[in-house]
Amino acid sequence: MFIAITDTVSVAGQIAPADIAAAAAAGFVHVVNNRPDGEAWGQPDGAAVAAACAEMGIGYDAIPIDHSGYAMPQVEAMAAVLNGATGKVLAFCRSGTRSANLWALAEASRGGDPDAIVAAAAAARYDVSSLLPTLRGLAAR
Repeated sequence: MFIAITDTVSVAGQIAPADIAAAAAAGFVHVVNNRPDGEAWGQPDGAAVAAACAEMGIGYDAIPIDHSGYAMPQVEAMAAVLNGATGKVLAFCRSGTRSANLWALAEASRGGDPDAIVAAAAAARYDVSSLLPTLRGLAAR
């Protein structure tokens, strides 16, 4: 259910409030919701996931990524979560792909090595190689 990209960052497809107990048991201290509310029928709304996180003492941020793609405010928000996390972070969307892409962008913006970022994502079965030029640009800032 939770796919580790690094020792401290994992991604997942849509999670439900009931999954937060498993996230806590797995050692996650922060959850990032990359899915806009109302994207699909039957999807739990972010407020319900946020409430479950609060009940378990887990931090929560919503950084939705919709069809318009990624923008610097989203990258910066994800980087801020990663910079401030005191433990493992779980990011989720519909399939985990948007979350893996946003992690890659945020990690590069934090000075991560673009080739190592692509390799880490690939090891988790996410292909972020199309982002390589952008990752290089972010890492060089």
